[in-house]
Amino acid sequence: MLRWTLHKKTDRNPGNSTILAKILVKELERAERGDYRHYIIPLLHTLMYTLIKAPCFSDDLYERIYDFCKKLLTLPKPYCTIGLDYAFRLKTERMAPGVLYQRMVISEQSLRSDPYPYQEKVFIFADPDLLSKAVCNALVTDTKAAQMYQSPRSCMCYVIMHAMKVALDDDCDIYNLQRILQDKPTEEIEHFFRQVVTAVECTGNEISADRSQHVERLKKVYDVVLSSSEAGDTSPEGLQDIPLPSPNISFHLWTDEDQLWKELVLFVRPLSQTCEQDCLSQELDNFEIQDIVTGCECCEQTRFSVLSTDSGIERDLPPVGEELPPHCSAEVEHSRLQRKGGIKKKASPLETMAYLQASCNGPGVKHFGKMHAKSGSNMESMSPLQRLHTARIVVLGDDRILGRLAQAFHSLRKRETRRVFLTPRLNLQFYYVPVVEGQQSTWPTEEHTMPSQIDLCEVAGYLGRADPWYENNINTLCHMIPKLATMPSSPSKHLVTNTFIIDVMSYYIRMGIQPVCFQVYSVKIFFSDTAQEPAEDVFVTELSVKVQDYNPTRDLVLARKKTMLEGPGADIAAKYRKVLLSSRGKELGVSLRSTGLVMKAIPPDEAEDLVCLNVYITEVIKTSNLSGRSFSFMTNKIRMHSIEVSSMDQKTFTLCLDKDFRRTYRNVVSVEVSPCLEPSYCLQKTRTMQFSMHGSEDVGLAKYMPKSLLLPINTFAGIIQ
Repeated sequence: MLRWTLHKKTDRNPGNSTILAKILVKELERAERGDYRHYIIPLLHTLMYTLIKAPCFSDDLYERIYDFCKKLLTLPKPYCTIGLDYAFRLKTERMAPGVLYQRMVISEQSLRSDPYPYQEKVFIFADPDLLSKAVCNALVTDTKAAQMYQSPRSCMCYVIMHAMKVALDDDCDIYNLQRILQDKPTEEIEHFFRQVVTAVECTGNEISADRSQHVERLKKVYDVVLSSSEAGDTSPEGLQDIPLPSPNISFHLWTDEDQLWKELVLFVRPLSQTCEQDCLSQELDNFEIQDIVTGCECCEQTRFSVLSTDSGIERDLPPVGEELPPHCSAEVEHSRLQRKGGIKKKASPLETMAYLQASCNGPGVKHFGKMHAKSGSNMESMSPLQRLHTARIVVLGDDRILGRLAQAFHSLRKRETRRVFLTPRLNLQFYYVPVVEGQQSTWPTEEHTMPSQIDLCEVAGYLGRADPWYENNINTLCHMIPKLATMPSSPSKHLVTNTFIIDVMSYYIRMGIQPVCFQVYSVKIFFSDTAQEPAEDVFVTELSVKVQDYNPTRDLVLARKKTMLEGPGADIAAKYRKVLLSSRGKELGVSLRSTGLVMKAIPPDEAEDLVCLNVYITEVIKTSNLSGRSFSFMTNKIRMHSIEVSSMDQKTFTLCLDKDFRRTYRNVVSVEVSPCLEPSYCLQKTRTMQFSMHGSEDVGLAKYMPKSLLLPINTFAGIIQ
């Protein structure tokens, strides 16, 4: 709330931004001298956000901030990573003032611009089964209210005014400029917008740019704008507010399993408005088998594939006089200059793997540029397409919606492995805002079952411990959003409430660029009915296994007598790969009687390894005394990479994934859990195994690809050790 209030004050009075920046720089330098590192990243994010929004900073202030960012390069991650990123931004901003603001508005609002053709969109996904109708309606209302006055015309005016103010400073009459632009038709505003963007981007992309030339270019545009209208009244004293518009946000209720993929496809390849309603479902259903370049008939021209026997080489064409009659010579000559339609060339496996490998960011990725140098292949021919689109996926809810996100991400990666489409075109970023309503649920099970209560915000708690700035800005929204949604709105406070939620999310989306990667685990489930096919699923937070009640197919009396003798639970056998202190695995096995077990993928301490399962097994211990036989319960904790659990008697299990009762499997006799492999790695591994003599060793491109599927959740700092 304090951070939001601070930035709102600078928005209302931009003249105070210089004073605020000087205070923040002084605090940063004091934190660096006193070794208070936990203050550095929050202060630096606040300072950079102020710098982007405010149009007035001196060169001396830029120099101090730039020097501080260079000092961060000597510190470990994430300080050196964030310092390097901000040092590059500051250098670009100093050479071309206003370029950071301009690029942010152009990309977030998807304004058409040839010099900077990037587009971004924010997708907020909420599960209607986890959030109440009041919360969903409030979020929809807030999203619409934040974008009510954000037309492309107004955003282009903001870009023009901001560029003129930061470049010309006191020579820019921002009051008259705003008045003139408001009276201009949209065509003229687009013309001035293109000129301003071209001038700023031209300076920002030059290696040794001359700032005086940049000012001169914008001064010419400024004089043309003012000369096209009569002079107005004298502008009031002080800086005029040039707001930073909220990102382009769309709110979605997550009701369909393929909804995330469909929305991403429509973002990268939007349909025309005239045929969107008629062709949407057909386009998406047939997308798997259609050619990428072929759309619906009413959207674009139909393309017929023609099988061509032409090799594509001109010298392979038959001589005119030998095989063709004379009257065809004109057609042959025409064919030499114009190619016939043919089947679209399918990408080679190496190009496909390059696309897929380029999409995997995070731990485990190995750079394979040296491999290209050894093979002598052309890097330009194998480089992925330029990613002009960025999709920022924000999920609202608890750990259960992260389980759905892991499912959707795994499905998307498998789909991209079969047919690459989104990977070379789209940059995908994930964000998580915890929202919990009411009290946390408890397991509807009997006594002695682990655990007795569900912690629905394990991931949020882990991210808050790893990144204190995430804890202060995002985890505080966990119970605040439901309260604001149910709070009766007044005419004076309703707008402030809406602005606060959207502003905090916008700040998180813009400044949260350091991912924390969570291991996704794959599960293979075998059922008591041998005719039923084994099920495969994934989870990212927790898997619970509980022994079911008596088997109804057997004699109930005999089953009860057996339970009284052997105790509750069932005899299970577990084979697992234990994690040792040396991070190596050791194959072990154990047989015991247990009432159930819980596998947790989120460690209780942020210093522990994320690629590890903490398995809690509730063991039944038999004891004999004078009063007869009794039973006690003991919980054993084992750290492991993978595990196989099976029932040794006739009892079956109930299995629940990611604390979501909707993802429950019954009548389970065996379950196998292991780190989920990246689908592109599996495909490349299968291809190389067919021709390799090295057995299970990774050879070729598979050696340089990430093996595990990781779910990256963006935070402000990543993991601070």
